[in-house]
Amino acid sequence: MILKRIQRKRKNKFSLQNFKQIYSKYFYHEEHEEHEAINLSFVTFVFFVVKQVVKLSYNVKTVDQQIDIIRRGTVQIIPEDELREKIKISIDSGCPMRIKYGADPSAPDIHLGHTVPLRKLREFQDLGHLVVFIIGDFTALVGDPSGKSKTRKRLTSAEIMENARTYQEQVFKILDREKTKVVYNSSWLSVLSFSDVIDLTSRYTVARMLERDDFSKRYKSGKPISVLEFLYPLMQGYDSVAVKSDVELGGTDQTFNLLVARDIQKEYGETPQAIVTLPLLEGTDGVQKMSKSLGNYIGVSEPAPDIYGKLMSISDDLMWRYFELLSDRSHEEMEEAKRECLVGTNPMDWKKKLAFEIAERFSSLREAEAAREQFETVHQKKENPDEMMTVRISRDEIGDGGINIVTLLRRAGLVNSNSEGRRKVQEGAVRINNEKIFEHNAAITVKDNDIIRLGKRNFRKLIV
Repeated sequence: MILKRIQRKRKNKFSLQNFKQIYSKYFYHEEHEEHEAINLSFVTFVFFVVKQVVKLSYNVKTVDQQIDIIRRGTVQIIPEDELREKIKISIDSGCPMRIKYGADPSAPDIHLGHTVPLRKLREFQDLGHLVVFIIGDFTALVGDPSGKSKTRKRLTSAEIMENARTYQEQVFKILDREKTKVVYNSSWLSVLSFSDVIDLTSRYTVARMLERDDFSKRYKSGKPISVLEFLYPLMQGYDSVAVKSDVELGGTDQTFNLLVARDIQKEYGETPQAIVTLPLLEGTDGVQKMSKSLGNYIGVSEPAPDIYGKLMSISDDLMWRYFELLSDRSHEEMEEAKRECLVGTNPMDWKKKLAFEIAERFSSLREAEAAREQFETVHQKKENPDEMMTVRISRDEIGDGGINIVTLLRRAGLVNSNSEGRRKVQEGAVRINNEKIFEHNAAITVKDNDIIRLGKRNFRKLIV
């Protein structure tokens, strides 16, 4: 019982103080007044022995083993020798490292691009460390200027909180809830006084800020940079001070901000965090970074058929990149798969495995199997799916001359506006009973059980 209690303690922090608390709980009784005179050296000795037992029972990985796991799939570890020392201290003390990751809720959904750092965070958790997940509700008021060629539109507080609402639910599809501490950075940034902000800004220079590539380009081209944008990396750096970060993860586009945080921690008398940077996942177009605003994203909360279908639409070259950054399959297995494809195996076979793995991860085995079956029915057998949403159209809406195709698309919930509907028709993305419609003024005489289709995956059965 005592050992189990100690093991549970170690999930957070296992120290001499923890041991003394546990000793008191299990050995102290009120009638034992001599408890107050426990010999400290004896407690320390027992603490040391028990800690070694706990370390063995947890099968803690060595520094080299942890570094090998952390290094996999990363771009840089800055500096690696400091990370090694932090891991050594963690192993010797039994105290987990605090791994910081921040996400500004600038959009309500998390997509596969976000899961690259989330999966690395989970690896840290599996090594016994604590993830401090910062929801940047305050920094989102400014907007991260990283990689931006112009000043970003600021979100309102209502928009930020609405976007943040779904974040926790989505991230715990990957992270271990028991090894994650979720915090909002408004809890410390919003209470800073103006003199506190002045003190913070005095600890970094404009010259250093202009070393940043996107700021430098905008400055040289005469494009505006607001003082507010200079505050963003300082606020992100202060986040590291507030949560006492040992390690921070981020994409390669965040390298400058992560380095600023190290400097800010030094200024406030803290040991600077180590940095782990990760590659940016290309969107389904294979060109630009995955982004909801660019329409090249796959959301983790999308239905399994959509996740499966979007992954099946990527190029063969991009498929290998997705395997590298998103799959649990080993490097050796993927190298063998590439060799198989070079000598005749159809890459689609492996693409199906990727699509199934990701669809199952964010839904369920049953839903992933149904998504695979639907894809094969629609795209390989050229049949309609067995199940699809039905839309009831009244005879009054159809009239004598039929219903306009754009109006029908909106009624079916396939587009959000007339302009989007017209564009989809002109692109040849709309079919009625498998026949393409090219005229946005076309009038459709709808009959019972007609099928309207938009793109490859969106079907509606029409009921009159």
